Amino acid sequence: MQELHDAPLAPLTTFRLGGPAGRLVTAVTDDEVIAVVREADTTGTPLLIIGGGSNLVIGDKGFDGTALHIATKGLILDGTTLELAAGEIWTDAVARTVEAGLAGIECLAGIPGSAGATPIQNVGAYGQEVAGTITEVVAYDRSTGGTVTLSNAECGFSYRHSLFKEQPERWVVLRVRFGLEDAGGLSAPLKYAETARALGVEPGDRVPAAEARDVVLKLRAGKGMVLDPEDHDTWSAGSFFTNPILTDQQYADFVARARTRLGDTVTPPGFPEGEGRTKTSAAWLIDKAGFTKGYGSGPARISTKHTLALTNRGGASTEDLLALAREVVAGVADAFGITLVNEPVTVGVDL
Repeated sequence: MQELHDAPLAPLTTFRLGGPAGRLVTAVTDDEVIAVVREADTTGTPLLIIGGGSNLVIGDKGFDGTALHIATKGLILDGTTLELAAGEIWTDAVARTVEAGLAGIECLAGIPGSAGATPIQNVGAYGQEVAGTITEVVAYDRSTGGTVTLSNAECGFSYRHSLFKEQPERWVVLRVRFGLEDAGGLSAPLKYAETARALGVEPGDRVPAAEARDVVLKLRAGKGMVLDPEDHDTWSAGSFFTNPILTDQQYADFVARARTRLGDTVTPPGFPEGEGRTKTSAAWLIDKAGFTKGYGSGPARISTKHTLALTNRGGASTEDLLALAREVVAGVADAFGITLVNEPVTVGVDL
């Protein structure tokens, strides 16, 4: 277990932003993770937990407390069962399952960050969510001081949400277990139209899992969503805003407002979410509100490849990033009456 003081946190985040931590501890075993958390809880020390840093916006003043970097390792693949330590690199884990010919998370390739973060956000992309394959999550419960194993149902998964996100001060994810599918080397049925088109098949079809993974990586790279230290479009947290989910009335009001602004023939994106709800596209809202690719003149700008990503062009501060985010939120609200919600977790700052 490594311990540093007045340690920079920016290098631990994909934004490469944020001030230092009073104390930074890197834990490589579950026992070390638990020991650091218990010490912080016993002494009343503020605690910041960092995994891959791909969903984190840290204020310029940093964090006055203990930052715990979870760097635990452990990947166990037994038949169709996968167990990952929280510190395992997610993209590497996806690659291992594809190499083994297993289906279920191949379309989640290229997502930066650690395995322990995936259930917190219910990470999803290209028609798959981890909620579809997670069977259990092993977590430390700070309210009781014990380790528990939660079933999929107990995790309370919904769109980009979970029990762990709802109660962030209570849970520390230690291990995640998945139930995958042996489909003879084929992928799960493709649910995302863009992926199917790129593969020359129809939604619902299966293709070799490796082909599905490779196409997703290509699509993500084209949007600046695969980490590349030389590409400032990837100095981001991926999608900065979640896709709004609207009631039927809210969606109808939104359509009317969009047509007033853009013309009577415009039909905004709408995807049924059940129970009288419709999901629309945050990227569409941002673009149609006037915030196009590359928008901005300072060191923090919208990605040149995807309007949903806010980026550090080099030399940006967290306040530069937040100023841009606030401008986008205000502009979308003014144009369409919808308030965007940030996906990354903020530390020491508010949007």
